[in-house]
Amino acid sequence: MSAGTVAGPRAALTGPHIALLAGGFLVNTGTFAVYPYLAVLLRERMGIGMAAVGVVLGAATLLQFASAPFTAAFAERAGLKRSLVLATCLYLLGAVTYLAAVGRPVLMVPALFLSCLAGALYSPAYRAYLVHSASTAQRPRLVSAGSAAGNVGIACGPVAGALFRDDPGTLFALTTGLYAVLAVGHLLLRPERPARDGAAVEPFRRVLRGLARVPFAVTVLTHYLYMQFYQYLALFTEGRLATAVFGVIMMGYSLGLAVLQPLLAGWVGRARHTVAMAVGFSCMAAGTAAFAGGHTAGVAAGALAMSAGTAVLFLKNDLEALALSRRSAAVTFGQQRLAVGVGAMLSGVAGGAVYGAFERAGALPGFWLAVAAQCLVLPPLVLAALRGRGGQEGGGGAGFS
Repeated sequence: MSAGTVAGPRAALTGPHIALLAGGFLVNTGTFAVYPYLAVLLRERMGIGMAAVGVVLGAATLLQFASAPFTAAFAERAGLKRSLVLATCLYLLGAVTYLAAVGRPVLMVPALFLSCLAGALYSPAYRAYLVHSASTAQRPRLVSAGSAAGNVGIACGPVAGALFRDDPGTLFALTTGLYAVLAVGHLLLRPERPARDGAAVEPFRRVLRGLARVPFAVTVLTHYLYMQFYQYLALFTEGRLATAVFGVIMMGYSLGLAVLQPLLAGWVGRARHTVAMAVGFSCMAAGTAAFAGGHTAGVAAGALAMSAGTAVLFLKNDLEALALSRRSAAVTFGQQRLAVGVGAMLSGVAGGAVYGAFERAGALPGFWLAVAAQCLVLPPLVLAALRGRGGQEGGGGAGFS
């Protein structure tokens, strides 16, 4: 597929773009119809303890994020359309393996790893395809549209999966059919035009060469703070909010992110990174502080503030990485996915320890105030540390390669 070079940012969306956005929505719908319920299915059908379940899910997540720079480099070589087709075929193979696991539960583990490998390849190829041949002015709209489509899928997937939670055979059969259709649909996409930006194709061992240091580090920080909200809010609201109410609030967060990011795309594209950071992290600070009350109104308001803050930061970090990186869009998005994984890992390790400490002290609301304080204090410290080391870019791979 070729997005073509179109006149002005308002004309950036083409027919192939819209088709791919639909694909991104459906891929995430299928993925998140299954993923939120895997812990339950693994425990009930395989009879393993939660510690083992955590190891399986953690290893699969590590595979997806840690392999992203390598799968992105593969997409750079193989071509974006071919990579999208291969990724949807891997999704299909994973769905078929899930379906076979209805009779042989042990197959759920390889099915999960196949799906994570598919996601590791699909994500950078999908984003790179959207911005291929786009001008700098068109990128904010395209990147935000791609994220919005994915976030709507993330919001709809768990609802669809809940309808079949007690009938996993039907759920897996439906996702198998969905991914079969998606594989055919991606096969019909037009191949992208050869890149003319002169970006060097580096060996696989140098997948982090040319890394844009500031957006990478800020992405790590963003997801470290964001995952505190995503991982620990459910635990905090247990006994404080009804499960259905919490589910609606979390769906509202995803839908809010999907709506706000395209609306703010023009401003985010024009704003300096430091300005976007100030706005985004301030919204995250307000949101996490609002959680401390533990009441429905406060949690809902906090989720809305988090939608605004992450809408700005997720988009601006990627746009800044595209602007500063010396690598192709696919590799740049792969590097950014690695940053997401590092931030999520730090959140799990450091955030979990801090949450446990506040829980033992009987002062859990203080955890959210501590996260809010970090949203205000850590960003300027990170920027100061990076500037102390000199420069925005990876200096031919120095430091990160």
